[in-house]
Amino acid sequence: MNLEIITPDREIYKGDAYLVQLPGIDGSFEILNNHAPLISALKEGQIKLKKTKGGKDEFFEVKGGVIEVLDNKVLILAE
Repeated sequence: MNLEIITPDREIYKGDAYLVQLPGIDGSFEILNNHAPLISALKEGQIKLKKTKGGKDEFFEVKGGVIEVLDNKVLILAE
């Protein structure tokens, strides 16, 4: 799936992702390929990104934001 993480200042990440784990306001959740459409609010915490199935984890700190998932495209507008 395609992932974009954008802040008001800059684009943090743009590229392919195997798994994205997010700090939702009601608890953490994960997005994988072919996920159902979703819009959700995020709280302060870490976004975990795994680019490939066996790949290393990358982490991004956020203070909150919003995520939209539609047609294998994940857009995160983060603070």
